[in-house]
Amino acid sequence: MFQEKNAAVVPGGLMFVLLLGLVTAAILIFKSAIVGPAPGSALWAVLLFGVTMLGFAGLFVVSPGEARVLQLFGGYIGTVKHAGFWWTNPFAAPRRRVSLRVRNFESAKLKVNDHAGNPIEIGAVVVWQVVDTAEAMFQVDDYINFVKVQTEAALRNLATAYPYDSHVEDQISLRSATGEVAEHLKSEIQQRLSKAGVQVIEARISHLAYAPEIAGVMLQRQQASAIVAARQIIVDGAVGMVEMALQRLGDQHVVTLDEERKAAMVSNLLVVLCSERNAQPVVNTGTLYSG
Repeated sequence: MFQEKNAAVVPGGLMFVLLLGLVTAAILIFKSAIVGPAPGSALWAVLLFGVTMLGFAGLFVVSPGEARVLQLFGGYIGTVKHAGFWWTNPFAAPRRRVSLRVRNFESAKLKVNDHAGNPIEIGAVVVWQVVDTAEAMFQVDDYINFVKVQTEAALRNLATAYPYDSHVEDQISLRSATGEVAEHLKSEIQQRLSKAGVQVIEARISHLAYAPEIAGVMLQRQQASAIVAARQIIVDGAVGMVEMALQRLGDQHVVTLDEERKAAMVSNLLVVLCSERNAQPVVNTGTLYSG
């Protein structure tokens, strides 16, 4: 297991000035050695110049929103996250860039079966960010591709855990309980990506639909369910209105009806209130008990 740590670096501006001074000194020593009585010092001037030029290889820049992961002879020695101009051991290479910016990943539209076995199409958007550069670089081969593959795997697993639509009261479904489903998706993706040093900021379903081969049938089913629910509301309201009408007729002594006439009245009122068409009035010119 790799854990991120801060690399030992020196401000690059300071080292740049120092290296320039050493280069100047090496040139002056070399000139004086050539024209002076001590030609052996020319070798030291060349050596100083070579070491100084090697020192320039230790300079590097870290841009805002990125980090540099440093390695020395194949071993991880630390990460530089602070933006600026820095200097480190010239042999510390490679210095690999890792973006620390927040990124979006939108999965493809996956065709899977939901909890009820119905084929559906589902897609998701994941907002993520690298928080541990050492794990991102060394725990997985390619952390960007790892995010893609693990997100799609978690999305497939999520689709099989819930039905597309709820047909039972208080049942969690992909279409109705969007908040709970999104939280479940985020938790599962985070669990899969934690080993790659990635933090999931947000995850939500971006596309959800029945597969084309059953979309028409499921649309008819939804329409039938909506009609049944609407009819239930209409019937409940009609029964309440009939009950209120009979109670007010009795309380105000408008008319006294026996059980048979009450049943007929209830039947007529329910037909009028529950019918989809306008009722056709019938005028009774006889008595109450003869039509």
